[in-house]
Amino acid sequence: MTIQSRISVTMSCKTGHICMKVMIVAGFLLLLQPVFAQYHFNELDETLKQNQKQLGNNIAAVIWKGDTIVYKKELGDFNAKTAAPIASASKWLTAALVMMFVEEGKIGLDDKITKWLPEYARYGKNYITIRHCLTHMTGIQQDEKLIAKLFDRKKFASLEDEVNSFAAHEIQTNPGTEFRYGAIGMDIAGRVLEVVSKKRFDLLIRQKLFVPLGMRRTTFSDLEGGAVNPSGGAQSSADDYIKFLSMLLHKGKVGDKQILSEESVNQLIQVSVAPDKIKYAPKNMQGYSYALGSWVMAADTGGKTSIIACPGFIGTWPLIDYTRGYAYIIISKTPVNDEKPQVYATIKEVIERGIIR
Repeated sequence: MTIQSRISVTMSCKTGHICMKVMIVAGFLLLLQPVFAQYHFNELDETLKQNQKQLGNNIAAVIWKGDTIVYKKELGDFNAKTAAPIASASKWLTAALVMMFVEEGKIGLDDKITKWLPEYARYGKNYITIRHCLTHMTGIQQDEKLIAKLFDRKKFASLEDEVNSFAAHEIQTNPGTEFRYGAIGMDIAGRVLEVVSKKRFDLLIRQKLFVPLGMRRTTFSDLEGGAVNPSGGAQSSADDYIKFLSMLLHKGKVGDKQILSEESVNQLIQVSVAPDKIKYAPKNMQGYSYALGSWVMAADTGGKTSIIACPGFIGTWPLIDYTRGYAYIIISKTPVNDEKPQVYATIKEVIERGIIR
């Protein structure tokens, strides 16, 4: 074979290999085309851009529908992999971890917390249950004006120290009678899990929830050395949190792996507190019912939850719409103001139009 012939054969092989790669990529794009063709998010793009300043300039938004991400928008210096404080959106993660322990038979929602936290018995708080903790109905007095001051939170050496300090607080009302949104209940629940597992909360939730879901950028660890904060101390990214939402959307399942049982998810999202028992709630959530760690924004005629959300003060807004079969997360670093709730309501309407049109 001549040199020219060898070159010709080699070039032919290389060209064929490149062509094969191109064909594979093209085929993959053709498979994706029907998925994205059914959604219309041009209006959503414009809405996010128009409200970018009100949302804090740096925004990441991700929508999950069916078995995949169908929309992703990154504005400013943010992207979907950027980890940021998510404030009260942390509560949903903590409540899910509690349900894992319930499912394993290690605790019960109606167990008294004094079983693991004897300090509360010393102060006569014998009737508080884990369910009361997840529904902000412990009856323990708290300064509601301080809830929004996330960064002024008193530093404790450990979650144990902080939770033990709550035991000495006055009882404002009998447990289970009044809902007052705050941090105390979730932190107590987190401490119970530490005692049961003999592991620190941030390590425990990473092992049991974040690693199985592939949430690599999500953590409750306090880099400044303060106490772990189950009620509002997580950092996460849009790419991470949407994995948690998709798991709940699919009733605890991720692929062929069952992270939480369907029964546990149903308990997690069902209405636990009606609006008439809610004596204090953030302004943007007033009038809604509460589940275990999240807000029920709509329910069908049978009382089954159809839309559920867990907004955080800093601007994180995760939501699941079971009726239309999608979930989304918006993350920003700017605290909620009077304008933001209306902006989020508008975004929800625009998303619905893009999905069902």
